[in-house]
Amino acid sequence: MIEILKKISEKTIVFPFNENTIIYALEIKNIYKYQFYDCLIIATALENHCTILYSEDMQHNQLIEDQLRIINPFIK
Repeated sequence: MIEILKKISEKTIVFPFNENTIIYALEIKNIYKYQFYDCLIIATALENHCTILYSEDMQHNQLIEDQLRIINPFIK
């Protein structure tokens, strides 16, 4: 498992989060009704100006905060 995580982090950008991100995630949770950890991912992506979030667990093609579009990569 550790080796897999190392390989992923070598090929991707890993964004940290902090207390402000957690507060933002709770605000997002209240609006969009996703689970907390999904909201933490969303909040981190928004803080880092991401425009696409790939997830099979969230609503496909939903636009969050007019910035972040959720895409399910398994939908044809």
